[in-house]
Amino acid sequence: MQLIRPTLLIDKQKCLRNIESMAKKAKENSLVFRPHFKTHQSVEVGEYFLDFGVEAITVSSVEMAEQFARAGWQDMTIAFPLNIHELPSINHLAENCSINILVENTEVFPFIKKEIKNKIGYFIKIDAGYGRTGLDFKNTDLIDSILSEGENSSMLSFKGFLIHSGNTYHANTVDEILQIHAHNLGAISHLKSRYKKQYPDMIASIGDTPSCSLANDFLGVDEIRPGNFVYYDVMQYFLGSCQLENIAVCVACPVVAIHKGRNEVVVHGGAVHLSKESIEVNGQKIFGLPVKLLSIGWKFLDEGNFVKSLSQEHGIIKLSPEEIEKINIGDFIGIIPVHSCLTANLLRDHQVFV
Repeated sequence: MQLIRPTLLIDKQKCLRNIESMAKKAKENSLVFRPHFKTHQSVEVGEYFLDFGVEAITVSSVEMAEQFARAGWQDMTIAFPLNIHELPSINHLAENCSINILVENTEVFPFIKKEIKNKIGYFIKIDAGYGRTGLDFKNTDLIDSILSEGENSSMLSFKGFLIHSGNTYHANTVDEILQIHAHNLGAISHLKSRYKKQYPDMIASIGDTPSCSLANDFLGVDEIRPGNFVYYDVMQYFLGSCQLENIAVCVACPVVAIHKGRNEVVVHGGAVHLSKESIEVNGQKIFGLPVKLLSIGWKFLDEGNFVKSLSQEHGIIKLSPEEIEKINIGDFIGIIPVHSCLTANLLRDHQVFV
């Protein structure tokens, strides 16, 4: 493996173990497993899921749906609020694929009815506390209005309610994540008690990696859509969603300068490769964890070694005196990203499977 510039290294065996674990949890809880492909965005990684019986996926954009449709995937939920300007593309996708969209208002329906000539499904997006998009699950007046609009179109089929609890990513403890999950189960119970008789086939779909990784109670849930779990990352580790050995990606970065006086090395690997995501650990903001690259895979360094800062192309890594003595100009250091979704997106054209 010859490395030249910042490159995303993907550990296939760790990916497979992560997928197997989540698929097993879905099966044990009688859940449909519709993984979100926004994290890896890779046709090759997508194929790993086939060995675990996955037939339906989640994507975050119409463009991503088109990519995976070309790769042979035919059942996709586009988990982003409908952009009416993309309706012609959605209609084209629906000619050969089963497509679900997200709605959270009535204003989109005149556009849908005008553009859509092929059958599509729609989920109503529910905000169960994140505060980004979606409806309050108690806003049944608006939900009723949306359902009424949907029933007036022969091309639309109501699929159910979809929740993404991004607020779990801001939790401070595992208990807090599980409390958010319990709140979501309450929202699902409320919605099912009101709408299940009218829509007996409706689906309750949830999708955040922390909840799906940590929870064991999925009462009322029909489908899970985690995405980050395929790789995990530093953020998930400190949230408690995974162990370090579960993290399946790192970024190989070349060393361009060494400053032993302050125990720092500079690498070619900055915000354009890793994003500017950071987390605070024991009062210290960190932008990633450095690892020693091996012939196959990598080895974590002792606590106290961390990525101190990122600018556009530069990364500054704080190393212990022992570790900095092992580094030479031109060596490659691995960096475990804080947020693997953004990193994988930024380095889609520079990936190596190990």
